[in-house]
Amino acid sequence: MPDFSTPSESSRPPLKVLLAAPRGFCAGVDRAIQIVEQALAKWGAPVFVRHEIVHNAHVVKRLEAMGAVFVEELTECPDDRPVVFSAHGVPKVVPAEAARRDMTYVDATCPLVSKVHAEAQRHERNGMHILLIGHEGHPEVVGTMGQIGSGAMTLIETVADAEAFTTNDGVNLAYVTQTTLSVDDTKDIVATLRRRFPDMAEPRKDDICYATTNRQEAVKAIAHDAELVLVIGAANSSNSVRLKEVAERSGANAAYLIASADNIDWTWFNGVSTLGLTAGASAPETLVQGVIAACRARFTVSVQEVVTAQEDVVFRIPRVLEGA
Repeated sequence: MPDFSTPSESSRPPLKVLLAAPRGFCAGVDRAIQIVEQALAKWGAPVFVRHEIVHNAHVVKRLEAMGAVFVEELTECPDDRPVVFSAHGVPKVVPAEAARRDMTYVDATCPLVSKVHAEAQRHERNGMHILLIGHEGHPEVVGTMGQIGSGAMTLIETVADAEAFTTNDGVNLAYVTQTTLSVDDTKDIVATLRRRFPDMAEPRKDDICYATTNRQEAVKAIAHDAELVLVIGAANSSNSVRLKEVAERSGANAAYLIASADNIDWTWFNGVSTLGLTAGASAPETLVQGVIAACRARFTVSVQEVVTAQEDVVFRIPRVLEGA
């Protein structure tokens, strides 16, 4: 029987693909992946990685094939093999324990996350109570809360949390944020905190990273012209989930988060003539091209890249791995 799911070239309906740019890997993700690759080159396999180096199963599987072993806790790592800490950051007790065990370790924490850690530590030294805007349980939030003493930080997830938070008179407040939040949602939370606590100390520069902001702006630029938006990324990737939410709020009739082309339900395309396509900061470009190829098998595809920003940020890998 003929395969009606892949029509002949002459009968394929037209599909315009609006391709968001920037999309995909950011400098912090690129650096983290390089760190694992260079650690394998320097020390050989296995190299242990505490938590997924970035939230993308395709990246993790490729590194596993090279000899990386992913674990959740340092207790799962032997003393005599190198360990890499993920891009999301870790509580400070983790490198302290690695040092106590005389382990070889490399910290792949994104420098922009490390900036938030340094801010929180500075506020603590200045005797302030810190409000962390973020999502409970996310590895970055766990790592940031683990930089300072117990009780010195309160997690704020929503505007309602910002309204409900109370503190004793005379307590100085400061806030920091997770780097991968929705810019718009965070703006509302911050506005609420500013109204209630006008003397609250703020970051010298916005904590939401440039890549998160740029990818959200790019999605806004394509969503209002697309009936359907597909965001390539993992379900546990905060910045990818935020991209789907931004697309829905910015005019797309529908938006879906997919891990790869294999996850597409082609009934989503009924009545669709324009597709918006982007990828979260931990999704490789090969997955984007895979979605375009899958569309070409069913549609006559034209691709228009919509560029809203140029990125030239590069983060150096740790000196111990240079030249590996």
